[in-house]
Amino acid sequence: MTHVLLIEDDPAVRRGVTLGLRRRGHETEAVGTGEDGLESLAACPPDIVLLDLMLPGMSGLEVCRRIRETSQVPIVILSARSDDVDVVVGLEAGADDYIVKPAGDEVIEARIRAVMRRLAPSQPTTEAGNECTTYADLEIDRSALRVRKHGTDLTLAPSELKLLLFLSAWPDRTFSRQQLLEQVWEQSYYGDARLVDACVMRLRAKTEDDPRHPRYIQTVRGFGYRFGPL
Repeated sequence: MTHVLLIEDDPAVRRGVTLGLRRRGHETEAVGTGEDGLESLAACPPDIVLLDLMLPGMSGLEVCRRIRETSQVPIVILSARSDDVDVVVGLEAGADDYIVKPAGDEVIEARIRAVMRRLAPSQPTTEAGNECTTYADLEIDRSALRVRKHGTDLTLAPSELKLLLFLSAWPDRTFSRQQLLEQVWEQSYYGDARLVDACVMRLRAKTEDDPRHPRYIQTVRGFGYRFGPL
């Protein structure tokens, strides 16, 4: 049973989403403010967080950033805001996925399942897929699902970890954004390339000494990304 923490200020949406999730077997806790959400997360860590952006008091973006400071728990933003800027800002704050309201129970359930599957990323069988590999100051331990930089563990969200594991398993091979959406986010039909770009930006901020001049995840202009340490 998946423990879901829903942070949503609209009582009607909160009730509807909660009922839908419980019908599908999820243990669901629902709160109406970001402050209450952070307290609930600390008291009883959930398996996944559904987070509205437009909250009273502390905004959803601030809640997302605070969670990401200490936790790798998957975060899915559930918001009525659909503008490109809102989606990108939400993803850059550390969310693993973004759902535009109103959304049916089936869509929410599908996204939750896809995000949860990233917690145990499957790895391709290649010569490059050794259990522990070091690239300059970056150490990737596939068996422990752990990444270190200068010997210090990095806190990576599930999508960040799976993207890094996937790209590094195929060094110097270029993947399009659509290919990465299918492999990492499992979104072949409703995928959004902004998920990939935002995740790459967050990864670079955590793994690079200078994100403006990346050593690990290289951009192949007009196509996608590849893992090729310089």
